[in-house]
Amino acid sequence: MRKFPSGFMIGWSQAGFQSEMGLPGSEDPNSDWFAWVHDEENIATGRVSGDLPENGPAYWFNFRSFHENAKKMGMNVVRLGIEWSRLFPNDPGISSSDDHVSALEKLDRSVNAAALHHYREILADLKHMGFHVILNLYHWTMPLWLHDPISVRKGRIAGPAIGWLDSFAVKQFAFFCVFSAKALDDLVDEYSTMNEPNVVYSSAYASPGWPPGYLSFDLSKRARENMIKAHAAAYDMLKSVTSKPVGIIYANASFTPLRKEDERAVGLAETAERWSFLDPLVGLSELQAGEEVSRRLDWIGVNYYSRTMVRLQGDAYRSVPGYGYACERDSISLDGRPTSDVGWEFYPDGLRDVLQKYWARYRVPLYVTENGIADDGDYIRPYYLVSHISSTLEAAESGVDVRGYLHWSLADNYEWSSGFRPRFGLLRVDYSNKSLNWTPSALVLMEIAGAGGIPSELEHLNSIPPTHQLRRG
Repeated sequence: MRKFPSGFMIGWSQAGFQSEMGLPGSEDPNSDWFAWVHDEENIATGRVSGDLPENGPAYWFNFRSFHENAKKMGMNVVRLGIEWSRLFPNDPGISSSDDHVSALEKLDRSVNAAALHHYREILADLKHMGFHVILNLYHWTMPLWLHDPISVRKGRIAGPAIGWLDSFAVKQFAFFCVFSAKALDDLVDEYSTMNEPNVVYSSAYASPGWPPGYLSFDLSKRARENMIKAHAAAYDMLKSVTSKPVGIIYANASFTPLRKEDERAVGLAETAERWSFLDPLVGLSELQAGEEVSRRLDWIGVNYYSRTMVRLQGDAYRSVPGYGYACERDSISLDGRPTSDVGWEFYPDGLRDVLQKYWARYRVPLYVTENGIADDGDYIRPYYLVSHISSTLEAAESGVDVRGYLHWSLADNYEWSSGFRPRFGLLRVDYSNKSLNWTPSALVLMEIAGAGGIPSELEHLNSIPPTHQLRRG
């Protein structure tokens, strides 16, 4: 039996936009993503699935059922998001000249009090049931008054409502964070300012399926710099009202070389796609000459699903198709490993690699804040769970301060432009009646959580699933 370290927690992560809606009265039509997935042109051109979030799993009204199921599984930690657009459906009227006091007064007058009260009910129920609560303040969605993605897609990249392209969004976000902390701090144990900012600034200006779908590397760079500044500003404001730890959550691949001579490509990829964003926040570099945003990070959330195979091309790196995130869905990778329903290769060793590299570079506490697999038939997920939790334990045994494993997700949800087809849940959602049904993997996780580690009876799942036995539904 392989035991968890002392104090190690196990739980789940979820996002508001992906989980809250599903029953009449739970709709939040005031975010950029809501507008994006409802846009007729986006649907007609296949940028989005045509599935709509208001038909989702209904966490907003059924949260107690979610929490009860998580408790039965033995979970004790949750990373939960709140929706900026739900709390502030209308522009609160903050101006660039507003100071801390006047901005908070405007937010207090503008907040949707019923939504704030309901979030307090959700968090209070979690605390009553004994969960350690990590509150995430931004998971990809912005209020429409701050980001109108359809207008940006059509070419309006200056003026109001341009999202992270506007430097004023930095201040708006920081004020939203401090307001939320003042309102909810008694029900929160830790904060994350953002989930996967790197996915936002890269996909939004490189992928047609992401709002605003405007291809521009220069705009991606501008958004990236504003998001780094936004975390730093939010960190400072949060620390003025709370003593709770404040971190950030980042999306990761484990970069592996195609050949031995491609090992330099790994360092290039890690610098470009990971360290260049995070180094300024821990004082290892400056964002711009003389612009200091360092030492604003108490912990890091590691989101990990698969790897990226890389090779050298001149002085640059390139990803290699057929491995990691670059596979065909429901297939076998070039390395003989199964892939998920969205084409991500089974590669648990990468999670240990990512955790060890974060610890070696930053020496701050870590959580695995997302890890899971889109697996409609629940064929691969039992192997995925055991092998990735095992990889996490191996990192801890090597000296990494990793404090918990949070699965993505407790229940199936709305997977952004892909809609409801990818199923990541330990609980299978019947969207017709919103019932939550246990998968075999939920029982596996319950055994692990109850034992405080990986029981020897489950060690046979710490392996690559035998691909000849896989039958896709």
